Amino acid sequence: MKRIIALLIAGSASGLSTVFSQVSKLDLTRLEAVSVSMSSAKIMGKNTIRVIKDAAVKEPDEPTFAKLKGSNFENGTIEVKVLSRLLKDAPEFARGFIGIAFRINESNTKFRAEDQLRRNRTIQYFSFPEFKFDRLRRESPAAYESYVDIGLNEWIDLRIEVKGAQAKLFVNKSKQPSLIVNDLKHGADSAGTIGLWVDVGTEGYFADLKIRQERTPE
Repeated sequence: MKRIIALLIAGSASGLSTVFSQVSKLDLTRLEAVSVSMSSAKIMGKNTIRVIKDAAVKEPDEPTFAKLKGSNFENGTIEVKVLSRLLKDAPEFARGFIGIAFRINESNTKFRAEDQLRRNRTIQYFSFPEFKFDRLRRESPAAYESYVDIGLNEWIDLRIEVKGAQAKLFVNKSKQPSLIVNDLKHGADSAGTIGLWVDVGTEGYFADLKIRQERTPE
C-alpha cells in the first residue's frame, strides 16, 4: 500500500505576482540531498532521479528529500512523474511513501487495500514540523487524506496547485482534484524550495519535473 504526501515547510513572500513556467531537468548537480541518498537511474525507458531515505532517520514524516537548488516556489503548479518500490529490507509497515515537498525554508498513500479505512488514506497532506500526519488525523479526522487508485511500481502523474493557503492535488491527469487542503499550516504567504520526498523502506523515482509559478516581482 502506498500514500502520496504533500509535505510543507514554511518560508515567506508577499506582493503582486507574475506567472512563468519552467521545465527543471532533474540531474544530481541541481539537487541537494537532505537526509537521503540519491543517484541517477534509468527505469522503464525514463531517465530519473532515485531517492532513498537515510536509514539513520527512524521517525516517519520527516524532512527527507532531494531539494531542488535555487528554487523559490510560492504560488503556482508543480508537476512530476513518480514511481515507488519497496526496498528488500523494508520494514513490514512500509508502504512506498513518496511525494512532493514544497515551500521548504532554509532550516530545513495507501492504495488498493481490502480495508476501506486504509483505502481512504491513499493520499495525504502534512506540514513539518508541527503538523505531522498523526496530529492532523487525530485533530481533524479524514480532512487531510483521500482515496485514489494507484499502485507500487507504476508511473503516477502528480500535479499540485498552490494558491495562498490552498493546495489541490491532482493524480494521473484527472480534471478534478483528489485532495483539497484549504488551510496550509504555514500560511498563505510562505515560500521556499521544492523537494522530492520519500519515507522509510522506499526507493522513489522522479522524472519530468515542471514548475509553473506566480513569482513576486523584485
